Amino acid sequence: MKKAAGFFGHPPAADSAAGRSAPAADRSTRDRVTQLLLARRAATAAQLGDALGLSPAAIRRHLDAMLVDGDVIAREQTVRGQRGRGRPAKVFLLTDAARSRCGTHHYDNMATAALRWIAQTGGARAVEEFAAEQVAALEARCRAALAHAGDDPMARAEALASALTAEGYAASASTIASGGQLCQHHCPVAHVAAEFPQLCEAETTVISRLVGTHVQRLATIAHGDGVCTTHIPGPPPAQSGKTVTTVRDR
Repeated sequence: MKKAAGFFGHPPAADSAAGRSAPAADRSTRDRVTQLLLARRAATAAQLGDALGLSPAAIRRHLDAMLVDGDVIAREQTVRGQRGRGRPAKVFLLTDAARSRCGTHHYDNMATAALRWIAQTGGARAVEEFAAEQVAALEARCRAALAHAGDDPMARAEALASALTAEGYAASASTIASGGQLCQHHCPVAHVAAEFPQLCEAETTVISRLVGTHVQRLATIAHGDGVCTTHIPGPPPAQSGKTVTTVRDR
């Protein structure tokens, strides 16, 4: 339910085996290096380090890893006019493979950058408002699909699952002992939502409104789970007329 008019995309650019196993902070830095090289086409280690606020040793560590992964190549810098003493500096460029991956992931990275800017300039409340705005159009479409689903929360959950599947979220609804659950097997903005949980919170609020009852999010793909799972509590047990005494341990 986090898809927003083509603004959000897919996971971040670094997609090699080594990139996936790198710590999250390293992946984030290498994504930023990738975005700089996309914008500048080529840059020296010093230029990249200055732009990212990294020491020479730190930026070289990331560039060495990206060289091994096949994400960048190094060439001697072309110098116009008289060249100074010493060896020319090396410039780094993205490989064709890295650029092709960036074509898929550009909007995801741009969405993360936009949300960081919103958080810095407007605070957490501004991010919450943005997240709510992004799911508003999808909520309206899903509400239309639920027009004939009735009032039963599980019937509405099943209709919602069908509506979400039509939107590309591979959703399903099932009945369990404690009520029901809505599962979404695809999250187009998991990478963005991992940093900005307000997206998941806005989605949960929308699910609650559409189903017509309080719901509880149990798992999200953004937090490393395999499926986004939302619990829909069932009605309380029918009263039998007997008095039930609850004993609470002290």
